[in-house]
Amino acid sequence: MSPYNRGMESRIELTLSSLEVAHLRGVDATLGQLIERVGPISQRLDNDGFSSLASAIVSQQLSDAAATTIWRRLQAAVGGATPEAIVAAQTDTLRGAGLSRSKASFLRDLAERTLDGRLDIDRIAVLPDDGVVAELTTVKGIGRWTAEMYLIFSLGRPDVLAIDDGALRTTVGWLYGLDGVADRDQVARIGEVWRPYRTAASLYLWRGLALRRAAGKRSASPA
Repeated sequence: MSPYNRGMESRIELTLSSLEVAHLRGVDATLGQLIERVGPISQRLDNDGFSSLASAIVSQQLSDAAATTIWRRLQAAVGGATPEAIVAAQTDTLRGAGLSRSKASFLRDLAERTLDGRLDIDRIAVLPDDGVVAELTTVKGIGRWTAEMYLIFSLGRPDVLAIDDGALRTTVGWLYGLDGVADRDQVARIGEVWRPYRTAASLYLWRGLALRRAAGKRSASPA
């Protein structure tokens, strides 16, 4: 069974013996070395489509730590990440949780579209990747990056490469010895051989950035 089949566990499970990982190690020795350093990955998927999209909007242009803090504050302020709760909340309440005025507007648009049926989350879940992106980008504040995060972390689609993601581009630039952060074309070109398992490659690249940062902190520590 593919690790992308969404059962009760709703996780992406990757080990050195996984079909996806074997493919990546076979076609890209550089990525293969990173995979060995990172080891197995168990990535939880968010079965709640609305919550996943709302969280992705909150996370835009924020560090993981800042996004987590604001997301928790938002849930506490409105009583849960549901479309009903978002629509019922005052803008000042959303802003008080740490959202910008624009993100508060984006969340409200997402909630309203979900409630009135313009955005049918159950229906889009069975569309092909490009169809999911096309549907989601009709919502204010949802661009291709946010839609791709939904494809990976909610739907568990196996072949998604978010070439606009800054962390991913940073890791590619470091790993492949490029001059600074890789650009979109460089990531797309390097990632072409990872098909049809670019999601697995992305997960390893994100973990790889964490390894690099940890190594940097150790080397900068006083003796």
